[in-house]
Amino acid sequence: MSTHLNDGSLTPLYQQLMEEIKVGILNNEYVPGEKILSEMELSELYHVSRITVRRAIEELCTEGYLVKQQGKGTFVNPRKMSRKIEQMGDVMGFSEACRACGMVPGAKVLTVQRCPVRADEKRFFSLDSEENVLYLQRVRTADGEPIMIENSFFPYNAFKSLNPNELNDASLFKYLKNTFGRTPTSTSQTTLEIVRASTELATYLDIITGDPLFYMNAYFLDQNKEPLLIGRQYIVGSRFVFNF
Repeated sequence: MSTHLNDGSLTPLYQQLMEEIKVGILNNEYVPGEKILSEMELSELYHVSRITVRRAIEELCTEGYLVKQQGKGTFVNPRKMSRKIEQMGDVMGFSEACRACGMVPGAKVLTVQRCPVRADEKRFFSLDSEENVLYLQRVRTADGEPIMIENSFFPYNAFKSLNPNELNDASLFKYLKNTFGRTPTSTSQTTLEIVRASTELATYLDIITGDPLFYMNAYFLDQNKEPLLIGRQYIVGSRFVFNF
């Protein structure tokens, strides 16, 4: 890791310092949970003012790379999951994304219900108004830490034999392939927005009510381009990164 910042650059010194520390974290030069140098030590190492160091650290804390502990110092935050999301043709399941980050995926089934069909489900699955959908809700974890609430909706008649007992600590995509012979291969539509955690979501995800969450709504097609499932996921923003 370089300790030289460019005074003549158009990029402010605090941003240059941010990038230096960020690169060190991403390259595992800093270990998750490790205490970084103090403001004074960083100031001397990089030959910048403590004000510059303080702003860089505050920005990195805001972005989730660092975390301050009162009376103890500043530490490297546990790594975030990184997941590739594509609009068409490249669907990566949570378990696969988790393992790609060197983490152990987990899942706990919260509920399985037969529910009346809603307007978008009726259109996507080509269902009649009196038909139902099967609703599966799970909490997904990485290395034991809650990452998302996974809400999956299926046409009831086609998936009523789904066994929730086989979906604890299991890949949903793999289960669908092995049990029903259908694999999610693309999405017909995906939206992503920021919402605030309700009290119920905060309890499941071990966060504070009102914390920001990614809300992803995706309509999955199988290998034959037939509608397979609708996924509505609430994802902890501080523990997850989307790479587009």
